Amino acid sequence: MNTEQARARIDQLTEELREHNHKYYVLNTPSISDYDFDMLLKELEQLESAHPELAHENSPTKRVGGDITEKFEKYTHRYPMLSLSNSYSKEEISEWAARLEKTIENEEVEFVMELKYDGVAISLTYENGELVRAVTRGDGETGEVVTANVRTIRSIPLKLKGDAWPSSFVIRGEIFFPLEKFEALNKQREADGLELYANPRNTASGTLKNQDSKLVAERQLDCLLYSIYAPEQLVTNHYDGLTHASEWGFKVPPAAKKYIGKANSVDGIMEFISYWDEHRHQLPFEIDGIVIKVNQYDQQERLGMTAKSPRWAIAYKFKAEAALTRLNEITYQVGRTGAITPVANLEPVLLAGTTVKRASLHNADQIKKLDIREGDYVYVEKGGEIIPKVTGVELSKRPADSKPHVYITHCPECGTELIRKEGEAQHYCPNETGCPPQIKGRMEHFISRKAMNIDGLGPETIDQLWEAGLLKNAASLYQLKAEDVLPLERMGERSVEKLLEGLTASKERPFAKVLFALGIRYVGETVAKKLTKEFKTIDALQAASLEELVAVDEIGDRIAESVIEYFAEEKNQEIVALLREAGLQFEAEESEGPTSALLEGKSFVVSGVFTQYSRNEIKAAIEANGGKNVGSISKKTDYVLAGDKMGPSKLKKAEDLGIPIISEQDFIDMIN
Repeated sequence: MNTEQARARIDQLTEELREHNHKYYVLNTPSISDYDFDMLLKELEQLESAHPELAHENSPTKRVGGDITEKFEKYTHRYPMLSLSNSYSKEEISEWAARLEKTIENEEVEFVMELKYDGVAISLTYENGELVRAVTRGDGETGEVVTANVRTIRSIPLKLKGDAWPSSFVIRGEIFFPLEKFEALNKQREADGLELYANPRNTASGTLKNQDSKLVAERQLDCLLYSIYAPEQLVTNHYDGLTHASEWGFKVPPAAKKYIGKANSVDGIMEFISYWDEHRHQLPFEIDGIVIKVNQYDQQERLGMTAKSPRWAIAYKFKAEAALTRLNEITYQVGRTGAITPVANLEPVLLAGTTVKRASLHNADQIKKLDIREGDYVYVEKGGEIIPKVTGVELSKRPADSKPHVYITHCPECGTELIRKEGEAQHYCPNETGCPPQIKGRMEHFISRKAMNIDGLGPETIDQLWEAGLLKNAASLYQLKAEDVLPLERMGERSVEKLLEGLTASKERPFAKVLFALGIRYVGETVAKKLTKEFKTIDALQAASLEELVAVDEIGDRIAESVIEYFAEEKNQEIVALLREAGLQFEAEESEGPTSALLEGKSFVVSGVFTQYSRNEIKAAIEANGGKNVGSISKKTDYVLAGDKMGPSKLKKAEDLGIPIISEQDFIDMIN
């Protein structure tokens, strides 16, 4: 395939995949199978790999992620992202509507009602029909650029449909975690022995700020759009603006599902609020209220803003649902780190659409603060939490013979006396080597997908091997033999073969994954990557001092002390030695560093199409000479390396900031 044939096929695949993506994720009407879609995407990836100079800036291949963001750049919003005034009272909504009608005399005021999505606000900038920037709300004036991560959200168009859109505009919406995806993620974390995420909103926020866009893509976030900002609006009102946005390819709240409504009176607003207060738990995502806006843009303009919020919009917030039920018993769970969590075992009660039997009591301080006792009638809330929590006690129902709850002093699993470190709320069982839930929990973490990813092993198999006396720690996994495992129930030849193959394959997992798998407290995936990048080998990490550890970017005293404590324990040293002996990777692969310091301290924005080298080759040359590639232009940018088809807005911004704009040949001369 020659260059022109490759260009034509890349253009064709890009357009086809965009259309299929829109049908699947926005319209929910797929026209091809997942397999066929994946095959088309794979073909495009291969063509782009062979001809990187022909790849589109917003190619569908960007959806799978892979970019690593060391630091999120700050960006000042073109249109400030103000907060909305909140109300929990329908009377206040009526008063607000009356004030508006009084201000805009002799005119009918039409209202638009929308669901208040419990997610993360995002501002998207499009120029010439293509996504150029995605920025978080931040403080309302300045947010953080998360474009690489937002490109992985398949319901957000990278290139717009048609040509009737403004040449430059901002559209805002809410990125959220669909409940089905969130529950699947927590189920996987539970299987991996990891702490469950508390609620979809916080998890969506944390995901959006993850440095690895590939992980963001795996999470499958979604987005609904709700307002357009353009120098010249194509329509006169908010509702019609959303209709246009839908035609351009955006996922907007569908009126057909009553996600959005219009009303000419307060009665209509109240009807919408009442409907969703009753039906909100049937939604595939979480909402925490209703947003009411004046529909006409000219009326919005006349009503204006306060210092903090627009006068033409208000949010009605639902009260967190609570239920009263009897607390039958307080039990205790032991986590893989030895942390003790008290749990309220409740008389089953219906709450927010599900039957609740258990609720978290968090720690001893919470029990003491609320004076929670067995036999009490307690208030339980979900309020966005995936795990219900006890928020209060109905003292009028307390039995006369009730006694204060005494928090346990010894581990419920192994009987070891509990400890509580200064400044921490939780109690811990210090018996790491003899407490079964801790040992099994650490092994379940070790085999989990994001750690050693051992095929053929799961929590149930770990339990079975533990009960059979074949396991005592993670290192003993690599000492398993077929003849030891075959006699166990449900362990046929193929199952055992798959397990042993999975163990062998795991020996190729990189050092960062192995370090994460060890389960050192506070050392998550990101911290493990930073430590392995800095110290290269397990020996260097074990020998590192507190000062050397905290000198690493984003490593504080707490993490550093935890690493030192882990390697100071003789039993941990033995496990590491056995794992090393088994053949696991305890040395980072050396990555090529700069070959010269010609561009040291200089930052570049590379944009457009080049003739002598691909964009990736130019970026590699910048790093090889000590320079730094950045994603967007700011005052701190030293050079903009401009190729053909570079967006005019980028050129203008560079000119406005006085940043030198250089050509491909200028750059080649610079490094030669």
